[in-house]
Amino acid sequence: MGFDKEASSSSHVLQVPPLPREDTPLLGQPRRLSSQSKTFANVFIAIVGAGVLGLPYTFKKTGWLMGSLMLFSVALLAYHCMMLLVFTRRKLESIHGFSKINSFGDLGFEVCGPLGRFAVDIMIVLAQAGFCISYLIFIANTLAYVFNADNQASILGFSSKTVYLWACFPFQLGLNSIATLTHLAPLSIFADVVDLAAVGVVMVEDVLVFLKNRPELKAFGGFSVFFYGLGVAVYSFEGIGMILPLELEAKYKDKFGKVLALCMAFISLLYGAFGILGYMAFGEETKDIITTNLGAGLISTLVQLGLCVNLFITFPLMMNPVYEVVERRLCDSRYCLWLRWVVVLGVSLVALLVPNFADFLSLVGSSVCCALGFVLPAAFHLMVFKKELGWDGLIMDAVIVVLGVIMGVSGTWSSLLEIFASKA
Repeated sequence: MGFDKEASSSSHVLQVPPLPREDTPLLGQPRRLSSQSKTFANVFIAIVGAGVLGLPYTFKKTGWLMGSLMLFSVALLAYHCMMLLVFTRRKLESIHGFSKINSFGDLGFEVCGPLGRFAVDIMIVLAQAGFCISYLIFIANTLAYVFNADNQASILGFSSKTVYLWACFPFQLGLNSIATLTHLAPLSIFADVVDLAAVGVVMVEDVLVFLKNRPELKAFGGFSVFFYGLGVAVYSFEGIGMILPLELEAKYKDKFGKVLALCMAFISLLYGAFGILGYMAFGEETKDIITTNLGAGLISTLVQLGLCVNLFITFPLMMNPVYEVVERRLCDSRYCLWLRWVVVLGVSLVALLVPNFADFLSLVGSSVCCALGFVLPAAFHLMVFKKELGWDGLIMDAVIVVLGVIMGVSGTWSSLLEIFASKA
């Protein structure tokens, strides 16, 4: 299951690009190498997503201290597993002398063959689609809150959330029909600026509300919500699928680990502050999407609409890895418009069935994100380094695999109970 031998170097032989196969990398040639500051920014964008908006509600369930401890512990473990992927690729490169491992799927193929590629593909499709489902839930809930004070209000016989979700559908079909993401780059940059500004405004509002109300807070929520909170924390550190491409494009690869550590520390502090301030402001009244706790007013409305715009534009970007997988497997890597539309339809239908934003974050984080973020990196590292690791290294990798499985199964069960309880 190593790399294929290089083709003949005879000058008279016409080299024809081969058809995509199981060992064909998902990504093309590396782009221009990134400086440390650009690498930091790229990692930040790849990891920070909609999960931050569900953290205050999660802290309400778990308690602010328990939630903070879980968040920082997950961040540390996520960083460790990200570096396991980097070390595993570097080891394989040192063996073969050159690199064809541009993505998580490529690494899965080199370690476990087609089965490894298939496992990673399935997890990436489920994770990325899950992120986009949470985006649609947030957009529909927020628009219903902004334009219909009563979230149970109906429009033409349908719930307001359903109407707003389907109103987004044709526009998402258009955005997701774009074959290249280059045309979305300016909008993406604008959306990221809006997102950071909105998060900052929300935190300021939280401080003002807390100074006024000072609600009663709890530090620990009990063991029954431990795995639920763990799932949301895992989801919040999404983006492990982009670590290998980002490390490949880093100009100073020997400093990538330090840059990644600094970025993860910064994101952890940002997440912790956002979650604690949101819970401190509203206490037991904290809702699953913190922006719906903001009172009426122009600033509040602009913040919520800004977040909707951010996630609306981010949707096709996050779906791109899904299209890469399904088009490679079903259409020989050729662009397929109808297939993309079917995928968008499926994602929209699932979003209609999930009533609670934070519950869904926990479900996705507990299931596929645990597998992608913990189980597979540790398993791949163990397989490649098994002859070189001491007992402590072997035990560490094995513990992470077992812990990831336990977290995934328990968290998924806990999240499903919460989802069905809210539907009852």
